[in-house]
Amino acid sequence: MNKNVKIIAEAMLSKKAKEVISLDLRKIGTAVADHFVICNADSSTQVQAIADAVEEAMDAAGQRVVRQQGRENAFWIILDYTDIVVHIFKTDQRLFYRLEDLWADAVKTEFSDEQ
Repeated sequence: MNKNVKIIAEAMLSKKAKEVISLDLRKIGTAVADHFVICNADSSTQVQAIADAVEEAMDAAGQRVVRQQGRENAFWIILDYTDIVVHIFKTDQRLFYRLEDLWADAVKTEFSDEQ
């Protein structure tokens, strides 16, 4: 498993993110990154806190976010680390956009506090 994917998932879980998964996109020729890491939360405040935790953890690992979007409304925050793209959704937005279905051919890994 990619070390940074694990760092991101652990940061998400530290802020009580729900349904934390990673999608390995390397075998999909049209993918924009090697991995997506996706989670959701019930409030915009929690979405923001998860994004902050991911950024802090990745900064500590020597990885800076290349670009980001969505912090102004915190319905769907995207953090782009070039080979890993992080998607932090408000729960209703995740259900609406269903990224996992769009990338159904990717290898999916689920993360939880029990791991």
